[in-house]
Order: sequence, then structure tokens, then C-alpha cells
Amino acid sequence: MHIIEQIAEKQPDLTGWRRTLHAEPEIAFQEHRTSDFVAAKLTEFGIDVHRGLGGTGVVGTLRRGAGGVVGLRADMDALRVTEANDFGHASRVQGQMHACGHDGHVTMLLGAARHLAEHGRFRGTVHFIFQPAEEGEAGGRRMIEEGLFDLFPVDRVFGMHNWPGMPAGHFGVRPGPMMASSDSWEMIVEGAGGHAAMPDTCTDPVIVSAQIVLALQTIVSRNLHPVDSGVVSVTQVHAGDALNVIPGDVVLRGTARSFLPATRDLIERRMGEIARGVAQAGNCRVQFRYDRRYPPTVNDASQARFAADVAAALVGEERVDRNPVPTMGAEDFAFMLEAKPGAYLFIGNGPSDGGRVLHSPHYDFNDAILPVGASYWVRLVETALPA
Repeated sequence: MHIIEQIAEKQPDLTGWRRTLHAEPEIAFQEHRTSDFVAAKLTEFGIDVHRGLGGTGVVGTLRRGAGGVVGLRADMDALRVTEANDFGHASRVQGQMHACGHDGHVTMLLGAARHLAEHGRFRGTVHFIFQPAEEGEAGGRRMIEEGLFDLFPVDRVFGMHNWPGMPAGHFGVRPGPMMASSDSWEMIVEGAGGHAAMPDTCTDPVIVSAQIVLALQTIVSRNLHPVDSGVVSVTQVHAGDALNVIPGDVVLRGTARSFLPATRDLIERRMGEIARGVAQAGNCRVQFRYDRRYPPTVNDASQARFAADVAAALVGEERVDRNPVPTMGAEDFAFMLEAKPGAYLFIGNGPSDGGRVLHSPHYDFNDAILPVGASYWVRLVETALPA
């Protein structure tokens, strides 16, 4: 493993930054202290700072003569999770927690920015993109809509996420889909409620809703190609207020995931067809709304190979998985990959035992990988923009 010595020597700084951020988490579009922290560090490093894209977004720009332009992105927001850890840097904000490691992502990119400003051997421009609101609020899309790549044009853009269960010091990246799309949906099944002891006088939307829930599962098992992947999950069922009353309507909500645009289209179409068909058979009506939120995170093939090659040069080929199994989780870096060629990769966070998985109240970022991630960013820049 060839971790950059000057970065390894700054491990105490990186750990301190990361734990400071962990103790003061901020949720989507409220990352004011985090934004101040990032901007202050970039200014301290002598990097030009632009603030305000996406509300709390920060972009740092470092130029070394004429040449190519690379964008590096880290997400900043926390989750609405109550932390269950009791170590010294546990969240001091009730009901909010860095349960996905964005505190570590910010720190690794700041560590790389400092090293590149002080010692970087490259020719061109690097934009350090610190993005708000990744967790379900599409902060990446908002930054793009507000002119991110107009103000800061890039030739290619890269993102990185820690991955519990992957050994520390390992990387995973593949061409094509890396993470799934994330869509939400709602169905309101309308019947004619009445006395629960007299179901023959009613049109029961509960029975119809139960049939819809089961029938939706046939989309993946019977409509998708067997080698394709998709998820249709019902996560909310809301109906009734009394034990002796058949309600007049039932609300179903959930999520749908897929990797391919055609699969996404099929899932949406079949959900509507099934819901309307089952409702009609049960003498009910249904309102169906399907909300396309995050698209699939799809790596450009050449940039995925490039990212894997950089990782292999840093940690060794045996520590790089060039074909990890895609995850049905979603990521709004997908919007940046729709706009520009690039790649998104995983960095191993180490064992996930003890409930230390993403979005768990027991999660904590592994500080030991901070120099690994920062060194990776530096080597990527120096390889993409040779001096």
C-alpha cells in the first residue's frame, strides 16, 4: 500500500476534523456549520471558495496552469437518526446523526485538498464539490440546476462512499450501474366503508389493498427478465381508526428500485395496471402516483477503469474489486454522472459487526481509512492531470 506519507502524518488532524463534524451533524439543506467549517478550511489552504449553490453547498477551486478539469465530490448532510453510541464524539444534536459517513467523506476530500494545495504535482484545475442534501433531498440535482457545471465546468467528475463490510483499505468500482434508481409511489384505494359486522353492505378497500400488495410482487418475479434486477416494496399501509368500522379508503406507499431505464418504465407501468385492475375487480377505485426521485448511478466504462487503475496503483490490484455487486441503494451523485462522464466507487470501511452498517444508530466512520481516501483523491488528480 502506497499511502502518501505527508497525509499519513496528518492523521491526527483528519481524525479531529472528522470527529468535530460527527459531533455536530446537520440534515439536508441545514448544513450551515458544516459549510462554514469546509469553507474556512479551504480558505486556510489557499483555495478559492464559492458558496451558496444548493443553499449550503461549497465549491473550492485549485488551479495549476492550463490543462484538464476534474471535479471531486463529497456529501455533507446527516440523517434523522438518534445516535446510540456513547463515545466522546457522539452526536450532540438530538435526533440527528452522521449515520452514513458523510463526515468522513468531507474529511477525506479536505485532506486531499490541503495536500494538493501544498504539494500537488498536477497541471490543470480541480473543483472540490461539497454537496448538501444527498439523503433523499437531491442536493446534487439542485446544485446542477443552479449552475454547478456552468460556473465550474469539468471534463469528468468522481465520487466516493465508504462501504461497511468491505475490508479497510480496499476499493470497489465497476463500469455501468453501481447503484439503483430510487422512486417513491402512493396508491389511494377508495371503496365504500361501513359497519364491520355488515361487510355485504360495503365495498372493502382493505381486502382490495391486500390483494394489490401481493400482486405487486409479481412484477419482479414474473415481468422482469430473470437476469434483470428490481425491487417493489410496500412500506406503509394506512387505514381506519376503529375496530368495528370498514374504512372508506386505504393509503399504500413504498419504494421501487431498478438499474435500467426500461426496467424503471416497466415497473411504473405495471404498478398502475395491476392497481387499477385489482381495484376494478373489487369494485373500488384507485389513485396512483409514481415519483421518480434518483436515477441509477451509472459509471462511464472508461472512467470506471481509470478509477480502478488509480486505486490499484495506491493499494495493490488484490485490494480492488473491479466488479462489485451493484447495490439497490441509491445516490444522488447519479445526477452528476448524467451530466458528466465519471465514476463512483466504494472505499472499504472495515467490519460491519455490532450493527455498524449504514444508517444504523450504532454506525461510526472508520478513522483509519481517512489517509487512504485522501491519498486516493490526490493520486486520481495527479494521474488525470499530469504535470
